[in-house]
Amino acid sequence: MSYQPAAHYDRVTAAWTLLLGEELHYGVFDDPREELALATGRLTELMLEAARIEAGSEILDIGCGTGAPTCRIAAETGAWVTGITTSPVGLAAARERAAGAGLSDRTRFELRDGMANGFPDASFDRTWALESSHLMRDRDRLISECARVLRPGGRLVLCDIVLERRLELTEVRRLREPLALLREVFGDARMEPLAEYARLARASGLEVEHETDLTEATRPTFEHWRRNATRYHDEVTELLGAAGPQRFAAACDVLEGFWDDGTLGYGLIAALKSV
Repeated sequence: MSYQPAAHYDRVTAAWTLLLGEELHYGVFDDPREELALATGRLTELMLEAARIEAGSEILDIGCGTGAPTCRIAAETGAWVTGITTSPVGLAAARERAAGAGLSDRTRFELRDGMANGFPDASFDRTWALESSHLMRDRDRLISECARVLRPGGRLVLCDIVLERRLELTEVRRLREPLALLREVFGDARMEPLAEYARLARASGLEVEHETDLTEATRPTFEHWRRNATRYHDEVTELLGAAGPQRFAAACDVLEGFWDDGTLGYGLIAALKSV
């Protein structure tokens, strides 16, 4: 049976809201002692700055999670935002969040696949992928779909975990158990170098405006996630089982090690579709 990201996220979403925070993504820290919510908000802010969204524009949020960035885009920019996800649990949470914030008239959420979104050509002014691409196996299709549905003058903005160096086969064998743990906890991800995202964007007819390395600034995220595993131990245990908090914290250790040895990092890219 092939891996289904939606099934994974349906299972972990409630627990991850406690462990990762409401925005369900990494933080960008000016100071490691900052609150996680401030740092995750800063990452969304960097995406907003790169996107240069204007009031009344139409945005496609690909892999919208539970809708926190989607709602922030709508609230802060006056744009119309469509969030898509393959997770029914995430979809329901996103619609509930938008309704609670009084943003149902400026947002909509649909079950769609970012690698084949089904929207007509030139439907949006911005395509936005915040930490969702690593679970989409066909990165070429994802980026080409993002470009296809952009109008002339539109922008793609994307941030995610990136591959800084490829593991040798001997390393893969040695790291079999830690890699299996990452797959169990965070899903069946596949990372690519930030330069590969830039190459795919250019191949899809986009002009890359900038590539930003956020590796150092995102590293404190893991310590905050581990603290949440302790803080919400009982709640996470109820949601994920007795081993849930410990397995999550151990997976954070593995990721932190990959940050420190130069295997993984974090990046942001923005690209323009010429008029």
